[in-house]
Amino acid sequence: MSIKTLVINPGSTSTKVGVFEDETLLFEETLRHPTEEIAKYASVIDQKDFRKEIILDFLKEKNCDPKSLNVIVGRGGLLKPIPGGTYAVSEALLADLKAGVQGQHASNLGGILAREIGDALG
Repeated sequence: MSIKTLVINPGSTSTKVGVFEDETLLFEETLRHPTEEIAKYASVIDQKDFRKEIILDFLKEKNCDPKSLNVIVGRGGLLKPIPGGTYAVSEALLADLKAGVQGQHASNLGGILAREIGDALG
């Protein structure tokens, strides 16, 4: 059985998205966000729904049913010092990303978006 993975990498003016089947890249895109659009939001965290909608619309354009995904990965986030590696997006991790314990940056949305999209899919 193959594993289908959505990878989300938020940046200051774009969100990079890729879908893999096992280790094979199926498609990827850099979803650009105009500065005027980003400026509408008081904080990085306030951009969450805007970026989530863009990601889901992109998957729809690619005829990729989110329910076909097995794994969702959110890259980045300014967190308190922890060993490098892969982490489940726990409630504690979500709280740190939302609070910006090491600062606010668009990469903080990576784990938040992955968790939200994943939770919606069960």
